[in-house]
Amino acid sequence: MTKAVLTISSRNYSSWSLRGWLLCRMAGLAFEERVLPIDDPSARAELLLLSPSTLVPCLEHDGAHVWDTLSIAEYLAELAPEAAMLPAERIARAHCRSVSGEMHSGFYNLRSALPMNLRAHYKGFKIWTGAQPDIARVQAIWRECLERYRGPFLFGAAPSMADAMFAPVCTRFLTYDVPQDALCASYCATIMEWAPMAEWVEAAKDEPHELDELDAEF
Repeated sequence: MTKAVLTISSRNYSSWSLRGWLLCRMAGLAFEERVLPIDDPSARAELLLLSPSTLVPCLEHDGAHVWDTLSIAEYLAELAPEAAMLPAERIARAHCRSVSGEMHSGFYNLRSALPMNLRAHYKGFKIWTGAQPDIARVQAIWRECLERYRGPFLFGAAPSMADAMFAPVCTRFLTYDVPQDALCASYCATIMEWAPMAEWVEAAKDEPHELDELDAEF
């Protein structure tokens, strides 16, 4: 494949950058990373939920300029069908697209109450009541998929587009000590042990940037 460029922001704080990066890795795309500093306006808008539409992450590949994470997912699924980012079976494929789209467009209360912060851990964190329905819905999606497709990933034995979309939620649940049943906890462990995910988390530990608004002592 043609060499691509993926623009991301913070590894520690940026859930959308993580999704885009995981999708590129899943597709087997050879890409260079361009990292925006966290004081860049586009990066801050994304990290602090100041804009409903941001331009990070952004994939540039062979003349294409794709800046929405779900669009990146669909672009890569079309570009690299052998990567099986979507299930082969029609109904499962529709299900995968639906839960990926739900994650992409919803769960605002979860995002604002539990911002991604890979370097933090708040044991016994008191979760805002408004975020509880979002947490319950995420866990219901996970249980349905894991029971129907028999795991360990949401749509079976291999990771899909949906796993990339939900991966940052796994980190949030661990950071903020969110109670989980055995099935959901096992899924989070699967995601955190997934090789690309482990690589991202390890790199985030060495990231020099800190964002005071997201590093407050809750």
